[in-house]
Amino acid sequence: MMGAVRLMRYTNLASTIHILRNNCLTLLSPKTWNDQNDSAYIAEYKRRKKVKSVLALCFTESIETYHHWSNFAPGCDGVCIEFDKQGLVDAVRDEPDVDAQQVQYKTIKDVQRNPPGDEELPFLKRLPYEPEKEFRIIFKSTKVNTEAKRLPILLTAIKHITLSPWMPEALEASVTATLKSIPECDAIPMHRSTLLNNEDWRKAVEPDLLSTV
Repeated sequence: MMGAVRLMRYTNLASTIHILRNNCLTLLSPKTWNDQNDSAYIAEYKRRKKVKSVLALCFTESIETYHHWSNFAPGCDGVCIEFDKQGLVDAVRDEPDVDAQQVQYKTIKDVQRNPPGDEELPFLKRLPYEPEKEFRIIFKSTKVNTEAKRLPILLTAIKHITLSPWMPEALEASVTATLKSIPECDAIPMHRSTLLNNEDWRKAVEPDLLSTV
């Protein structure tokens, strides 16, 4: 596939444990999303397609950013799961009624001049969100009215797990050991993010400071 080769899912420890123990992703209803513009477009997609359920799961193709941590995985139990994009897409593409695409970003004038088609609606956001570089998996069902949908995956699609930059360093070893104790997870690389306190960055201008810390 063209473009990014990794997808990042910002979430929390509870969701991470669920993914690792059940070898699955769980798509949920967008009704509770903070961005009501986004959920409104998916609600319109549901109306137009005359389906009973539309569920989603969001990833980013962006590198690690403070924005993603603070908005999608805040607090000390935040987690970033890094997936191989091709492996993840291959795992879900054969599931019925599932689609996976990059999100497209447009201005209000864009959609006023050229109203989006039905299939565009679940993968469309306003231009101010473009830095998020979102990738989205969508499930729709004409038969079942449900708030959750499990999609089986192989854990080999997970390439790295990063723990929250707000997690106290004293907890890192215990949390990492617990996650690695889950079957098939011992080989997954894991570490705590150094986004907020990186020694290499600081040493570049404070070489003597860190030698005494």
